[in-house]
Amino acid sequence: MTLFTPEDEKEIVEAIKNAETMSTGEIRVHLDNSLKGDPLAKAQAVFAHLGMQNTQERNGVLFFISESDRQIAVIGDENIHQHVKQTFWNNLSQEITASFKEGKFKDGLVSAILKTGHQLKKYFPASGQNLNELPNEISR
Repeated sequence: MTLFTPEDEKEIVEAIKNAETMSTGEIRVHLDNSLKGDPLAKAQAVFAHLGMQNTQERNGVLFFISESDRQIAVIGDENIHQHVKQTFWNNLSQEITASFKEGKFKDGLVSAILKTGHQLKKYFPASGQNLNELPNEISR
């Protein structure tokens, strides 16, 4: 089961690009159709697999979405997590979940990505050359 059309996915990638222009942070979205068990544990494994812990400022954020059962986990690397705390990630997850329940899959995710971009901007503003350390494409 896919939650996003190809057009939705283009808009999600565009939101990632827009959010990343505000800061040195890196944002990824990973869609999964084979979740068994805890989405947070799987998100942590995907975070490591994608090399998100290798960013220069340790400020990567992963949106993990299990399309088959609509479970979500949002995690940030140690430096952004230190600033926004777990409450921020929990609130984002709740907002995305609420929008999913209304059938607004893309809208909820795009909104959360842009909110994340604003938090990254607050603590890791773009300055000078803003390298794109990780791909913006959605992973699976």
